Amino acid sequence: MQDTPTTQGGVGDRLPAGCQVIEVHVGELNQLFNAMDPAPFRERDLDPNAEAFIVDWARGLHHDRPLALVVHLDRQAGTEDAAAILKDAVREFFKQRALATRRKLRQLFKVGRTSLLIGLVVVAASVLVGDLLAAALKESRFGSVLRESLLIGGWVAMWRPLEIFLYDWWPIRAEARLFDRLSAMPVRIEPARTKP
Repeated sequence: MQDTPTTQGGVGDRLPAGCQVIEVHVGELNQLFNAMDPAPFRERDLDPNAEAFIVDWARGLHHDRPLALVVHLDRQAGTEDAAAILKDAVREFFKQRALATRRKLRQLFKVGRTSLLIGLVVVAASVLVGDLLAAALKESRFGSVLRESLLIGGWVAMWRPLEIFLYDWWPIRAEARLFDRLSAMPVRIEPARTKP
């Protein structure tokens, strides 16, 4: 992690004071984009390796400070147009990732609600059937075991909705927030640093 660098000769957005910088080093800008995507640069997806690198780096940074992306180029000088194209592509890419993640979260909650309804019906049915069987067997040992087994089975049916509503949703929400931060970060192109 690096805080806001002081650089000369770069193009693109100014980096705000105190931002956390994600640095990517490539030979040329095309390396950042998915080679299989035929769309124009502003609409192209990032290369999966570049995306994974940026996202992994961002996950390791503080969530309460702004992010910035600095791309160091080896073989070509960055132009204002290239910086604008890269910024638009990066922002649109992560904006779409945030939207897709929120759709995934909505779908998870939908599954959770359906699972909860099914679980509640199964719990109610298992309690009712267990009580009826226990009463029919006149509170015998076998009737008690059967009633308790049905009750346990009913509560097992509640496992998935409880897992969704207690644990599964918050990592997805955190991912959507990370993508929101990445979609709003300034993007700058810098010449590659030469070693002394």
